[in-house]
Amino acid sequence: MQRKCLSATIISAVAAAGFGALPARAQNVAEMAARLDAMQRQMQALQQELAALRRQAGTQRAALAGEARERRVLSREQARLAARTEHQQRVAQVGGPGGARPGPSARTPVILANDLACNAGSYALGPAVCFTPGGFVELAGIARNPNVVSDVGTDFNGIPFRNDPRSRENEFRFSARQSRLSGLFTAKVEPTLQISGYYEIDFLGAATNANSRESNSYNPRIRQIFATVDSLDTGWHVLAGQAWSLITTDLSGITPLKEQIPLTIDVQYVPGFNWTRNPQLRVVKDVAPGLWVGLSAESPQSVLPPSPFAAPSNVNLSNAGDPVGQLNTTTTYSNNSVPDIIGKVALEPGFGHFELKGLVRFFDDRLSATNLNAVTRLPGRTDTALGYGIGGAATLPVIDKRLDLQVSGLVGQGIGRYGSAQLPDFALKADGSIAPIPAFQLLAGAVAHVQPGTDVFVYAGWEHASRAGALNATGYGSPTLVVTGCDVEGATSGTCQAETRDIRQITGGFWHDLYKGNFGRLVAGAQVSYTERDAFRGAYGIAASNHLVTGLTSLRYYPF
Repeated sequence: MQRKCLSATIISAVAAAGFGALPARAQNVAEMAARLDAMQRQMQALQQELAALRRQAGTQRAALAGEARERRVLSREQARLAARTEHQQRVAQVGGPGGARPGPSARTPVILANDLACNAGSYALGPAVCFTPGGFVELAGIARNPNVVSDVGTDFNGIPFRNDPRSRENEFRFSARQSRLSGLFTAKVEPTLQISGYYEIDFLGAATNANSRESNSYNPRIRQIFATVDSLDTGWHVLAGQAWSLITTDLSGITPLKEQIPLTIDVQYVPGFNWTRNPQLRVVKDVAPGLWVGLSAESPQSVLPPSPFAAPSNVNLSNAGDPVGQLNTTTTYSNNSVPDIIGKVALEPGFGHFELKGLVRFFDDRLSATNLNAVTRLPGRTDTALGYGIGGAATLPVIDKRLDLQVSGLVGQGIGRYGSAQLPDFALKADGSIAPIPAFQLLAGAVAHVQPGTDVFVYAGWEHASRAGALNATGYGSPTLVVTGCDVEGATSGTCQAETRDIRQITGGFWHDLYKGNFGRLVAGAQVSYTERDAFRGAYGIAASNHLVTGLTSLRYYPF
């Protein structure tokens, strides 16, 4: 009985002890549940953060892959650009073309290495724009016999015949007007897309009040001012503005600022050299390594024959400039309704530079209505004629880094504007309609890089025009024109009606670096030329001709 009571007592005590611990255990379970919930939430947050990090890593990998692709594309385009400029860079290493001109590659827009890097000689304007200054200061000396009354640019078609007193005079002058200022802005929009702007001026403008007496009053003029957009991954290039014509031979590819300009001091260069500098819209495509095609629409103008050519009173070929329309009232502007269209293919197979080029031109004139009598009336009409030219060029580095040879030519009708001699584009037929003048232009040259900083050049050029139009003063080269007085001093213009058939020239010279270092570049040059002007045979089978001897010197300082 006592054992039963003890057992009951023990059981009661245990039970009492167990039921008394239940509230404490329940509290522990709640705390553990809260901890587990907090840990679960923390794990979910960590999982979300991990997922975000994975997404970010994937985006970074994609971005890195895209950048790698862009770098590969950029590398290929830089390699292509380097291949295109290899010849010019070799020339620049030996003093630049002509010594007195900086290597074209130094003034060519190239892709920037990064947002802050600019080429040597350039200055950063903001995070992605580089500015490259350029230009030079020049004092030129010019001596001629006979006197053509020209500055540093020679009027080859203005060589006087022997009836003109100037044909027995000499001419000398100093000139600083070819001094030049230029600037190139290059902006990297994307790794393979860049936009560039370029300007270039000299002081060869001559306003109506310009003179060389007490205080020279010559004004600046635009040589070039244009913008380019270059898509290096697709190979498309667009130029808009005033630049060298697409007809001008290039040193490499079809690239602005890489034109093959004769190294003469004479700013009219050499007869037979094909060029203009005029406003245009140009599109070029890099078809394949070493192959380019280009097409441009260029501002039109026509060169009309000088006296004795005379248009009938009822035929309108050109008009004086309108001052309100911002044109020069002291000269005339031809009637043109369509731009000149020029196309070019350039090829560099690995041993030179070759070009095939062509142009199409349109000429307009207007014949006024004519009254035959009070009853009959002939209506007026507008005449349009087609001009065209086909040409080519080749540049061969015969002796690497030592001797370059070049040849170029253009043949067609109505191409006078594109030659340095500025022979006329067209004359008139007997009925007043336009007669484009058949012509050809040829140029051959050699540049020897004698030593670093010294270049010697020789050029020979020829421009020829054929007879065209009516057999009188409204045509060109008519055999009825009187030229008997062309060799008689003081003879009247009526007895010397000569019109130019051929302009030929041979010229040579050199450029030499007097100093080249941290303070810029000082260059000396000299040029001598012999030019012949031959006219068509006129009445009685008599011909007229004369020649010009020119000597030029130049001292230039390039501060940039």
